Amino acid sequence: MSVSFRHSAGFGKRMEYKLVGDMLMEGLDCYLPLVDDHGVDCVIKKSDGTFIEIQIKARSSEVAEGDAALFSAIVHEYRPNFYFVFYSERLKMMWIMSSEEFLKECVTNKNGKNAGKHSIWFNGNKMNSVTGKREEYCKPQFEKYICKDFSRFY
Repeated sequence: MSVSFRHSAGFGKRMEYKLVGDMLMEGLDCYLPLVDDHGVDCVIKKSDGTFIEIQIKARSSEVAEGDAALFSAIVHEYRPNFYFVFYSERLKMMWIMSSEEFLKECVTNKNGKNAGKHSIWFNGNKMNSVTGKREEYCKPQFEKYICKDFSRFY
């Protein structure tokens, strides 16, 4: 087993723990399911006593250029009180979306092996006129979902 495989195989789980740790540091009450049968990485008890379910998706800085915030082949149907936390290591950006927001903004594959699965691509790629290098950026329609903290869950 190579080091790069170990890194990529464990990246998602490490990012789940990192982001849950960040939530705990903000004072959120987080509970981690022992099994991941329903796409729930974390359950949060809000201050009003209600619970929300969280799925965390993360992209490594090692993904192909232009794909820093591409999340694809996501199986999801609308669920109330369900949120996605998307994180791009290379862009150092986090987007938080409710189930409803995600389904409104995503693309659903119509055919092929991933028919019915959803994708969302938060970043674009453009040429920097000063440096002459390509740069990734958050597409304007997704800027409203950028979060620096987890206040959506308070």
